Amino acid sequence: MWEKAIIGMAALRILSGSLEILAALLILKVNEVEKALLINSGLAIVGPIILITTTTIGLLGMSDRISFSKLAWILVGISCILIGVRK
Repeated sequence: MWEKAIIGMAALRILSGSLEILAALLILKVNEVEKALLINSGLAIVGPIILITTTTIGLLGMSDRISFSKLAWILVGISCILIGVRK
């Protein structure tokens, strides 16, 4: 049987992918560049939230098997990704 963390991570990724598909269909429906950019900007907010949440679930799922120093390095890496995407 699957671990709860795996099910949670997969469910979030399915949700994220579904939102991406719905946004693409909505962009096609509105057929205007300005509105399409607004929809795309909304996805830019959802992406990092899904990344952080999925990573958090995964880390919690393996927190008993990982040292605190490795956990700190993972958090530093995620922070670097988010800072790099913002700038």
